[in-house]
Amino acid sequence: MTAVPYDCDVLVVGGGNAALCAAIAARRAGAAVLLLEAAPRALRGGNARHSRNMRVMHDAPTPWVRGSYPADDYRQELWRVAGGAADDGLARLFIDGSAGIIDWLADNGVRFQSGADGLLPYSRKTVFFLGGGKALVNALYATAEGLGVAIRYDSEVRALHLRDGPPAVTVRQPGGMRTIRARTLVVASGGFQSDPRELRQWGGAADQFTVRGTPHATGIPLKALLAEGAEPVGAADRCHMVAVDGRAPRFDGGIVTRLDGIAHGIVVDRDGRRFADEGASVGSGRYTAWGDLVARRPGAVAFSIFDAAIGERFRPSIFPAIRADGIGDLARALGIDPPVLEATVAGFNAAVTDGEATAGLLPPKTRLAAPITVPPYGAYPVRVGVTSTCLGVRVDGRARVLRRDGTAIGGVHAAGVVMAPNILGSGYLAGSAMTVGAVFGRIAGREAAVHALR
Repeated sequence: MTAVPYDCDVLVVGGGNAALCAAIAARRAGAAVLLLEAAPRALRGGNARHSRNMRVMHDAPTPWVRGSYPADDYRQELWRVAGGAADDGLARLFIDGSAGIIDWLADNGVRFQSGADGLLPYSRKTVFFLGGGKALVNALYATAEGLGVAIRYDSEVRALHLRDGPPAVTVRQPGGMRTIRARTLVVASGGFQSDPRELRQWGGAADQFTVRGTPHATGIPLKALLAEGAEPVGAADRCHMVAVDGRAPRFDGGIVTRLDGIAHGIVVDRDGRRFADEGASVGSGRYTAWGDLVARRPGAVAFSIFDAAIGERFRPSIFPAIRADGIGDLARALGIDPPVLEATVAGFNAAVTDGEATAGLLPPKTRLAAPITVPPYGAYPVRVGVTSTCLGVRVDGRARVLRRDGTAIGGVHAAGVVMAPNILGSGYLAGSAMTVGAVFGRIAGREAAVHALR
């Protein structure tokens, strides 16, 4: 019987941070590696292109981050966002791995912002990429290419074949469909947020959602793993979403479309009425909190309202504010009934106290309350921006994909968003997704190479 030839030792599906770390780790372990990126070269890198930092454990200051962020602090914050859904063993492995991942990335060409130059807000938890996520992506691609990793762009995986022998994939490339066979497989292709049919499980309002990252995260490899018997983790009906400017593009708007000033003014729905405490969250979690709130409003739209004085207190949107000299005129520009918005603003102004809160108002505003009285008045339309979905597959400490009975699917590993719910559950912790991708990408690549070469 003639053996079927392999196209590579390790096949990596995906082209972002997790996939690149897996490909580099596998190649450094001696494997012949092929990476399939669904995007064209100019748009390579998945959601990592729009990232800016990683959350890492450290017991003392480093050249890139000040203070300390002990493992116990990291673990407690993971438990808070994961709601008890985190796998304790994997979470500990992840946190320990985060302590060394910056040095590993630096050894592979990634540069980081100095923690002492004062150019960024103080952070004892996150390390920032010098040049942002695109610089990280470019550096890792350069390293992978220099090591001899074969990279194929415009290569969308349409099916996985895992049952009869070593893994294979069906991939659509510019020249047509083809089958690629490998000794081992690493799936690092993210979630399914870019498939509009899947997003509609959040209801008809999901048609108003934007996707902050790559349009190529359709989830086909993830769904194929589940169809092959992989144990699901996380939740199919949850996603990480934030409040973005309503004029952001349908795809690839990235971090720059977030709205910064929501906590400073008031937020009304399309009927011109407030629906939540704008001062309840003023830290980094405010973006996520307002994404969820807006998603639940009629039409999944809202408006951030402020006056000329309040508008000086926050970073403006990348899109110009909608402005008018009167609240009624602003309402007409927004498509809101003018008397309703005028009544909302008047009621809010009357309730503002000297303590920067409101009294006798429902819902209250508990912080940063200031009357909206100084023309010209401004507004930003608000919509939901989806970062990623929260459904993944179960893995073990070697990043092997597990079936429901706890056995590993032979030769198949996973890294990044496709397995992040093992650690994050259905929650989100700023800077952690990129760290999950790097830490488990490194593990998956190394373990895939060991399996392929034994």
